[in-house]
Amino acid sequence: MKILSIGNSFSQDATRYLDAVSDGEIFSRNLYMPGCSLETHAENIEKKSDVYEYQNGDEIIGKISAYDALLGEKWDYVTVQQGSAYSGVYETFEPYLTEIINFVKKTSPSSKIVFHRTWAYENGGVNEDFPLYLCDSDIMLEKIIEASTAAATRHLLRIIPVGNAVQRARRLPEFDVSRGGVLITRDYFHLSLDYGRYLAALVWYGFFTGKNPEGVTFAPQGTDPEINAKLKKIAKEVL
Repeated sequence: MKILSIGNSFSQDATRYLDAVSDGEIFSRNLYMPGCSLETHAENIEKKSDVYEYQNGDEIIGKISAYDALLGEKWDYVTVQQGSAYSGVYETFEPYLTEIINFVKKTSPSSKIVFHRTWAYENGGVNEDFPLYLCDSDIMLEKIIEASTAAATRHLLRIIPVGNAVQRARRLPEFDVSRGGVLITRDYFHLSLDYGRYLAALVWYGFFTGKNPEGVTFAPQGTDPEINAKLKKIAKEVL
């Protein structure tokens, strides 16, 4: 199964462990441009700009355009997402999401398009865009759910619910700072390199394969099996 993500650092986080989690069942690549919004993606696509890092996990294969990436493989799925700052502001999605979807359908007509629902920022983080959500993680996720649901409904897209899973994980004692836990993000915004990225990969794996994430045997080096079991359960529950 081949999956191409038209994304940014949040799709980079989500797909870092995806190939390993799937035990080779999934071949994923990420089109990375930091902080890239739907508007910027649409502009890059129109110009056929070679501005994306073509990524395999942490490996940078080279610079590429979205057009060439789509033609480079026979993709089963293409994922789209809004830049994190405006992921809960639906007014910023259009007409750009429509333009991107039309481009994918024209360039890779056999690919199915899905929407990646990303996660809210962590409370306590300092970001110029967090005030859009009153600097509240729960409010931000609520807005993300509203916006992604509206987008998915308009374009008949399925949603990868990573944002839901991350917010549930924040309720666990292990990731609740007020209860002595650690952040599931590494900088209040991007997922932690171990548990955060692992949880996102589990959600993607279950979403795309239809299999129970609790059956995954891979785990990032140095992670706790008991915590991993809780993350697998969350991934299963949100799907």
